[in-house]
Amino acid sequence: MAAVPPSTAPSKDPSKDPAPGNGKRTRDKARTQAEILDVATEEFARLGFTGARVDEIAARTQTTKRMIYYYFGSKEQLFTAVLERAYAVIRRQEQQLDVEGLEPVAAIRRLAELTFDHHDAHPDFIRLVSIENIHEAEHIASAPSLGDLSSPAIEVLSRILDEGRAQGVFTAEVDAVDLHALISSFCFFRVANRHTFQALFARDLTAKDTREHYRTMLSDMVIAYLTTTATTATATPPTDR
Repeated sequence: MAAVPPSTAPSKDPSKDPAPGNGKRTRDKARTQAEILDVATEEFARLGFTGARVDEIAARTQTTKRMIYYYFGSKEQLFTAVLERAYAVIRRQEQQLDVEGLEPVAAIRRLAELTFDHHDAHPDFIRLVSIENIHEAEHIASAPSLGDLSSPAIEVLSRILDEGRAQGVFTAEVDAVDLHALISSFCFFRVANRHTFQALFARDLTAKDTREHYRTMLSDMVIAYLTTTATTATATPPTDR
């Protein structure tokens, strides 16, 4: 990851400086960082990592490039912080999902619906993930905290699967990570590919009048997969090499 250029590294906390255009007010650190991340999310999602400009983010937040580098270190670290916050939102929702007391089928449906709803409501998240894949996940790979965020979600899914198998409800030996990929792929495709899909098939996957249709379709597919006895579902997932 690129180091902060010496010329941009401030000698003192720039948050103590007056906000641009206001000689009296000093900025609140937490609020300023949140504002920077909000605008940076929009800029990176709209223009990509390469196309987004820190100068533009500074102008839109009425801060300075110096202040952004003080808080985040570099453009690369700012993009990583944007990714961390974007992933943290959905992981926090997954962890807070109350599935205790629910039957395994209902619990899986609730989790699938939560993922569907989040992707539907956060198209910028989809764009950010797509952009990071273009960059071969180099920013995620440099941020161990992002990997840590995913573990609790897989643990929740594993517990539901274990309980479903113990009750004899789920007959397929499905890996939790594979199931997570199955759910995420449908939700991701529906948003990420909506324009090309509509151009090719004249169908808007994100139209309001079909939203519940696709939301139910996802849950039905997942439950059908978990209750099948086909060998494709019971095959052991490949081992990482």
